[in-house]
Amino acid sequence: MSAIRILPDRVANQIAAGEVIERPVAVIKELVENSIDAEASRIEIEFRNGGKAYMRVSDNGKGMHPDEALLALERHATSKIREASDLDSILSFGFRGEALPSIASVSKFTLRTRAEGSEHGVEIVINGGKLLSKKECGMPVGTVIEVAHLFNSVPARRKFLKTDPTESAHITYTCRLFAVAHPQLAFRVLENGRSVFNSPACSELQERIGEIWGRSLADDLIPVTAEDPQLGLKLTGLTAKPGIGRSTRRELVTLVNRRPVDSRLFSYAVFDAYHGRIQKGRYPPAFLFLSMQSDAVDVNVHPAKREVRFRNEASIRRFILSCINSHLNDYTMQSVAQHQSATSAEPLPSSVRSEIATSKPTASPLPPNGDKASTATPVDPIPRPKPISAVRQVKTTKSAPSIVTSPALSAAKKASPPVQQAVATAKPADIGWQFIHCFQKRYALYATPRGLVMLYLRHAEQRIQFERIGQNYTDNKVLTQQLLVPHPIELDPLHAALVEQHRDLFRGQGFEIEAFGRNFFRLSAIPEWLNEAQAEQFIRDLIDQLRISGAVKANKLSNWHIVAKLAVQSSYRRNQSRSTEELQRLPTQLFGCEVPHSSPFGKPTFSEIDWAEWERRLGVKAEHQSTR
Repeated sequence: MSAIRILPDRVANQIAAGEVIERPVAVIKELVENSIDAEASRIEIEFRNGGKAYMRVSDNGKGMHPDEALLALERHATSKIREASDLDSILSFGFRGEALPSIASVSKFTLRTRAEGSEHGVEIVINGGKLLSKKECGMPVGTVIEVAHLFNSVPARRKFLKTDPTESAHITYTCRLFAVAHPQLAFRVLENGRSVFNSPACSELQERIGEIWGRSLADDLIPVTAEDPQLGLKLTGLTAKPGIGRSTRRELVTLVNRRPVDSRLFSYAVFDAYHGRIQKGRYPPAFLFLSMQSDAVDVNVHPAKREVRFRNEASIRRFILSCINSHLNDYTMQSVAQHQSATSAEPLPSSVRSEIATSKPTASPLPPNGDKASTATPVDPIPRPKPISAVRQVKTTKSAPSIVTSPALSAAKKASPPVQQAVATAKPADIGWQFIHCFQKRYALYATPRGLVMLYLRHAEQRIQFERIGQNYTDNKVLTQQLLVPHPIELDPLHAALVEQHRDLFRGQGFEIEAFGRNFFRLSAIPEWLNEAQAEQFIRDLIDQLRISGAVKANKLSNWHIVAKLAVQSSYRRNQSRSTEELQRLPTQLFGCEVPHSSPFGKPTFSEIDWAEWERRLGVKAEHQSTR
């Protein structure tokens, strides 16, 4: 066994860097936090090649004296805590005292800083943990830190970094979080010499969100302000209107004492408040600030300070839930009152108003300017072109899936035009199913030669729509509709990069999207099965699915699954009721699919109980035997 010895400081710093510096965005996070602690009013972030080649963070904060600047590069050197007990009442952001030496040990690190009252600044250059130079320099009051060739001394770590667009998107998203958390500060972000965003100091949070995240999102938010002096809690920020939802949690930003954190308690309290107000499976966008006593929250439970632990979790959860519920109820009441005023309707009785104010809603109310894509409505089993402005069908008539599981349908297919045309005129007798009745607008009962079948309409329609989209995609017979006025879409850098990366997939599914400036796109055509009002939300949800699933597979036949599965979700069902004729044709359509017995998500489409089972349950056979 090798002898035990103390590691050199340079090696110890490189090991510590593995905990603090996971990827380039971690460097930006640590440096921006130090700039905020230095009471800067203006912060500029620049990076190249996803931060792998170069990063720079400059501020106009207090700066450091030459001796302090050199001391800050030693391990465990910090000005923000003195005793271990200080960890219970942390008021600053970067407090570990390991960030700067860890960064300097795995990169070429240049620090230039000047404190107020000093005649000149100081420049310190370190490469791979080795001090190269220290000299005077001229500069204004503040600090500038440059990090080049990240992980140059640890090449194995560099191999695990993602592509430049992915790393750039993570940096941009983190900078946005800091900009939202501190609207009173001016932020400027540059990527490869181009401005990503440049936001001056804002007096209102909604103004900052509109500049950073887009005006459309800012318009979908309502203010939240509540305080509990006894618990020392205060909740402020903006949250989504009832009915507004997203497919992922990316736009749910939670901050504790102005620190962006991932807190399950915080997030799930918000989700519970929106239960029944948005569609199941969707998430409300929100930017919520929770202020509390520093000794009531532990921010030192994660190496990168992404998670926090609360001392009184139950009280905090009840406080957040109650606050958001109250504001959503108030907004609902105001929307109802405005609607009554606009339509000159009689006011609601006081008993009804009190019930709305005190009870949790069971359905998703759709306020004015609400999220049209989140209203759950039935699918039309036989989609028809929608009466929108300037519809243009680009391809020829599409064909349904060719694999048929029923002999009767196989014979019909040989003697008839494409299956879709046969489906339009087919009768239930083709497969021997006879429609009886529809229950609760969700179930349809059929009589067959074998027994009784209960068909779950949603799952059946999902299967039909899913395979029709896939067949059209593989046959290059997608029907598209041109929009009279192209629809502008503003995306964040990560989503914009995904659109550019998967442009062929969008085009193959009938979307015509073209770049219209940095992170801006123009949508000029959509597939015929999609409503125009739902187009932007579908694009955003599809991008989220692409981000979650990773790179699209090289096999073209597998690409359409992502689009088709999203298209058949309940968020995008058609607003048309099912007629008796449509319900009679539905089994024939279903058994024209390759996999009629299950939905695209693996759930059964129908359940059958044969006549023999009915006889057994009702004792019919025993009765026949006793009468003999």
